[in-house]
Amino acid sequence: MKFTDGFWLMREGVRASYATEVRDLQVGADRITAYAAVKRVVDRGDTLNSPLITVECFSPAEGVIGVRTIHHAGKTHRGPEFELVGADTTAAARTRREGSATELTSGPLTVRLDTDGPWGLRFLDADGRRLTGVESRGTAFATVPDGTHHMAAQLALSAGENIYGLGERFTPFVKNGQSVDIWQADGGTSSEQAYKNIPFYVSSRGYGVFVNHPGKVSFEVGSESVGQVQFSVEDQSLEYYVVAGPTPKDILRRYTALTGRPALPPAWSFGLWLTTSFCTSYDEATVTSFVDGMEERGIPLSVFHFDCFWMREYQWSDFAWDPEVFPDPEGMLARLKERGLRISMWINPYIAQKSALFAEVAERGYLVKRPNGDIWQWDLWQPGMALVDFTNPAAREWFAGKLRVLLDQGVDCFKTDFGERIPTDVVWHDGSDPERMHNYYAQLYNRTVFDLLEKERGDGEALVFARSATAGGQQFPVHWGGDCFASFNAMAESLRGGLSLSLSGFGFWSHDIGGFEGTPDPEVFKRWLAFGLLSSHSRLHGNVSYRVPWEFGEEAVDVARQFTLLKHRLMPYLYGVAAEAHRTGVPVMRPMLLEFPEDPNTRPLDRQYMLGPDLLVAPVFTADGDVEYYVPEGTWTHLLTGEKVTGPVWRHETHGFDSLPLYVRPGTVLPWSGDDQRPDGDWLTGLTLRAFEPAGVTEVTVPDHSGAVAVRFRITREGSALRAGAEGTDRPYRVEWEGATAEGTGTVTVTAG
Repeated sequence: MKFTDGFWLMREGVRASYATEVRDLQVGADRITAYAAVKRVVDRGDTLNSPLITVECFSPAEGVIGVRTIHHAGKTHRGPEFELVGADTTAAARTRREGSATELTSGPLTVRLDTDGPWGLRFLDADGRRLTGVESRGTAFATVPDGTHHMAAQLALSAGENIYGLGERFTPFVKNGQSVDIWQADGGTSSEQAYKNIPFYVSSRGYGVFVNHPGKVSFEVGSESVGQVQFSVEDQSLEYYVVAGPTPKDILRRYTALTGRPALPPAWSFGLWLTTSFCTSYDEATVTSFVDGMEERGIPLSVFHFDCFWMREYQWSDFAWDPEVFPDPEGMLARLKERGLRISMWINPYIAQKSALFAEVAERGYLVKRPNGDIWQWDLWQPGMALVDFTNPAAREWFAGKLRVLLDQGVDCFKTDFGERIPTDVVWHDGSDPERMHNYYAQLYNRTVFDLLEKERGDGEALVFARSATAGGQQFPVHWGGDCFASFNAMAESLRGGLSLSLSGFGFWSHDIGGFEGTPDPEVFKRWLAFGLLSSHSRLHGNVSYRVPWEFGEEAVDVARQFTLLKHRLMPYLYGVAAEAHRTGVPVMRPMLLEFPEDPNTRPLDRQYMLGPDLLVAPVFTADGDVEYYVPEGTWTHLLTGEKVTGPVWRHETHGFDSLPLYVRPGTVLPWSGDDQRPDGDWLTGLTLRAFEPAGVTEVTVPDHSGAVAVRFRITREGSALRAGAEGTDRPYRVEWEGATAEGTGTVTVTAG
């Protein structure tokens, strides 16, 4: 929210009070509490009829410093609250006083408060360098014309500093100059609205900021005061955490340690998903024809997804198959699973009035109600639909029970659609604040489904395909980018959203290959295939038309086959990257700045990314194959052609549909599966270690299907020879370097050709 009218004036009807000077300071062993007056106090009379702002500085975890500002402390907080799974009240924070300066230090991060002068806070790194600070208008409360009370904070921006993240945002990748409301909305991918709103951002100066408030948080990123990031909430208190770097990876590690690391998706989920699409006509014969068609064309399929109309019209979600279309669902699922497929089902958290379940849950009190006791309903999406109240433990168990029936039939995972259009004129079972529940509902919804899958399918097999999320939602992968158009622009929008989400703590992300709305031109579909199959997860899905490749021509079939087989070959590498995301919070799909933070050329890049640490991917967003991309320092090798490019350099090229810029980072030894038919095969059978510009000693690991290290290789270059030693296996493997190969067990040596 903007409170000012330019630099000098306030907006009409706005009254703001700013922390001005410290009147009292209490310093404990591990926290600082300051009482700041909102005007200069000259004599005792100035202490009357004037508020104080209480400012508490503390550390919830190593390398994280929290600031809590309070106007009136007596407000009842009804919840919900973000679950800080990594909070550590024993974090080794310490205070120090020297003259008028007081410091709180946690790990490499320090906050300094100087009582001799105007109000302000300085955040310093381990070398004493100022990262950011709270300046003269940086701690405030305000009332606005509608009478509501807001707490606001500002953190200073330095010249040239860039801000990233704030969820899956489809607006420009660098957030400077934008106004961003953290408020869930079903707005597609072509507007400022977002399905996944995360009150966390990363700065190019080596720190992050997390606003610990699950409701609406308004950010002004250099868009009200151009030298400040401002954030405000409608409340009597505001809590935010500054997260230390120094690198973007360090920031994400600390942030996800605090809010939760992503679970590791099962290996089978990394293969190609095919769906019925949304509004298309389908039955078992249609589904079988799709599966047959993929098999006949040599395109391995891993997951088949049934979208909305597996249920009867007007009755979503009642979790019952449409008997006229699917008279034998158990038999059909068994037949699909006999072919090696996993099954995904579409669900949402709404109960339509026509469904027989409506009366059942209404009687049990499992639906969200209005303040007068009526069930909240509307006609958008489904006629008379109501909303399951996931704050009620009995409702969560009821919902999970309905899904358990589907699991027993052979379903493996669920697409948890919707969860954004959550009303605020309602009463929740547990008394939660409706404004705070609007965003947080997605967390309860996805957790309910994910927990069921963990319980029924076992640890390591749980997976949802979620559209909505809030902070902490990264614990329940996978998330996809929502309803995009079938166009090149929408393809670029989707990538921007995914890269922003990756800098918001989310390790796994997908999108609808070919776009959702409308039918893509064959050129769009073929370019999107390459992008989609070089993403964390890969799904063919659409709205009014099928997304089977042969609908778009034989060349589309070839492209789908080529990049599906390529992804399977990459699985020993990709699953190792996935395991890293699970352990550390560093995402699979990475903005260039995440791997190259010291290279200023990478900071604005939003049309290319790193797939893990070692593969550079630049999707092509044109029909004619024209693409421009940046290659960082070193000699990189094109994975498909072997062409070498030495950076730093900008490249302008033209690619056919069977190609795109896909470069291997110098020094990489890439584990290459011998099995190109499935993502969850035996990666060690026929394994090849492909070396690209190796130097010195390189260590490479290959995981098992649990993500644990199965085999460790140590590769040493000695002049024109490359020696590889294996630890953990006596199976044969191949080493490939500069056109030469050698195969064996134990120690293998290859000499460059």
